[in-house]
Amino acid sequence: MTQIEQAGPTRPAQPAASVTMPIAKALNSALREAMRADEKVLLMGEDIGPLGGVFRITDGLHAEFGGDRVLDTPLAEAGIIGTAIGLAMRGYRPVIEIQFDGFVYPGFDQIVSQLAKMTARHRGRLSMPVVIRIPYGGHIGAVEHHQESPEAYFAHTAGLRVVSPSTANDAHWMLRQAIENDDPVIFLEPKSKYWSKGEVLSAPAADLHRAVIAKPGRDVTLIGHGAMVHVLLQAAQIAEREGTSCEVFDLRSLSPIDWAPLVESAQRTGRVVVAQEAPGHASVGSEVAATIAERAFYSLEAPVLRVSGFDTPFPPAQLEDIYLPDADRVLDAVDRSLAY
Repeated sequence: MTQIEQAGPTRPAQPAASVTMPIAKALNSALREAMRADEKVLLMGEDIGPLGGVFRITDGLHAEFGGDRVLDTPLAEAGIIGTAIGLAMRGYRPVIEIQFDGFVYPGFDQIVSQLAKMTARHRGRLSMPVVIRIPYGGHIGAVEHHQESPEAYFAHTAGLRVVSPSTANDAHWMLRQAIENDDPVIFLEPKSKYWSKGEVLSAPAADLHRAVIAKPGRDVTLIGHGAMVHVLLQAAQIAEREGTSCEVFDLRSLSPIDWAPLVESAQRTGRVVVAQEAPGHASVGSEVAATIAERAFYSLEAPVLRVSGFDTPFPPAQLEDIYLPDADRVLDAVDRSLAY
């Protein structure tokens, strides 16, 4: 077992000093601190300079650090990522912003064929400290290529770390941890939660790849990541009023996955529901369900159930509430699990 698998469940730490801010501002502050701490950290992306990015995540950074460290790039994702690889080979720590989730595909070959393979290709002698920030997911009423969930592509690719915060504190500290990491990190930001506020503590709640308990419970284990964690907490709150205690896990890391606390919870509750915005076929949720079924088989009282987006392209904005899982769909899965 890996070190991650040996660790027990983690609950957020509560240092005394904290400040409340939206997730977007927490990301901005993490970038600013990283750039102040290390002059080799630089930012690249479309419209991230004076404009501050479409979601204003880089607001004010161009004014503070200048155009040599906050680079407005052409609309060319393959070129952006290829350039970042070259910069990493020269000792820099580039942080790339992909403007929208669906825009990452033109740079896909550079990520999976080059960035993910470079360290292994050089037998560990060359590190690739590149962070690729991707706003992802739905609930913003946008058009095609602006509301997608591409996490499975990257979680499947050996050589990449893939993480997704759901809170302001994790957004800040996980981004700091990702930038300090010597491996390439795909950093998925749930854009529908950019303006959700939360406490940012004086220290990270957990290591970069730990799963954490967002809500303790005893009857059913609910597992999700990114914006889906908020849906699971809403469902758990409703279930509590109906007499069912749900334990909610925030995956935080999609590759590697912190299996030990998930399996322990499944063995304790005997029932598991895994939820995600992405389509269900060959997904992160599929892997979580399969692994829990394999490792906790004799403790399960019901099949591991999955709630996901449908196996179709993301629909027009008027239909997104039908496509995306909500608390009702999660509670339906909870009821089905309890009925076994």
